Amino acid sequence: GLQLAARLRERIRGDLPVIVLTGDITSETLRGIAAGNCVKLNKPVDWKELNLAVQSQLRIAHVAARSVKSARPAPPAALGQATVFVVDDDPQIRESLREALEDDGKIVKAYPDCESFLAAHRPIPESCLLIDAYLPGMSGVELLQRLSAAKIPLPAIMITGNSDVSMAVRAMKAGALDFIEKPIGLSELAHNVERALAASRDIGKTSSSRDAAVGQVASLTHRERQIMDMVIAGSPSKNIAADLGISQRTVENHRASVMRKTGARSIPALARVAFAAGRT
Repeated sequence: GLQLAARLRERIRGDLPVIVLTGDITSETLRGIAAGNCVKLNKPVDWKELNLAVQSQLRIAHVAARSVKSARPAPPAALGQATVFVVDDDPQIRESLREALEDDGKIVKAYPDCESFLAAHRPIPESCLLIDAYLPGMSGVELLQRLSAAKIPLPAIMITGNSDVSMAVRAMKAGALDFIEKPIGLSELAHNVERALAASRDIGKTSSSRDAAVGQVASLTHRERQIMDMVIAGSPSKNIAADLGISQRTVENHRASVMRKTGARSIPALARVAFAAGRT
């Protein structure tokens, strides 16, 4: 496999990303894989692990291809074209987001950390911020707090870990308009960015979303609101059942009703509705 990888790279005269599947864990084999700049996965290979490795290597290939394209002068920006500021310390994710947003017709200004963003930022009409929650140095939440204190009206979308409810709540309290859970889906990305850009054009959009959230929460019964608050606080169903003196099955039924009435598909999304309605 290593010999084949070397010959292929020689033939294409480029650094072809390679994943080696092996059950051989001898030092000689491991040194060969490392020297060949290949990714190693041990047999038997877990499907999710393999899929993640393939996606990662494809992103690396994309970044390499785009770096060649970026050597050419970029066309002038169209008048009124929306701008998205991206702050993420992972270069692969940063370039993947840039590519997806530019393909959607947006101007993208990307930064590896909050400090470099603040140093370069100048207010731009019809713009929004897409920022990772966990960054070296200043965190995403700290940046939102600083923007809010400086009264800089920049609608922000926080990128959080899957089901990271506490971070989602902190982000919204710091001023985030919305959040996206990893892994990031392109349709969700496009929807949330358009929503943030709409908010930058019309502050009334935010008020409309808040009114909708208030109506959704108002449709809940007292018990459903009680359980919703406990779920957002991080309590599992069995603990909620014990605290309220009801069965766990009853709690699950109430949770399902809360999700249905609010239209939330995940707990972080439920936290967003609750926060917009003033429940957190």
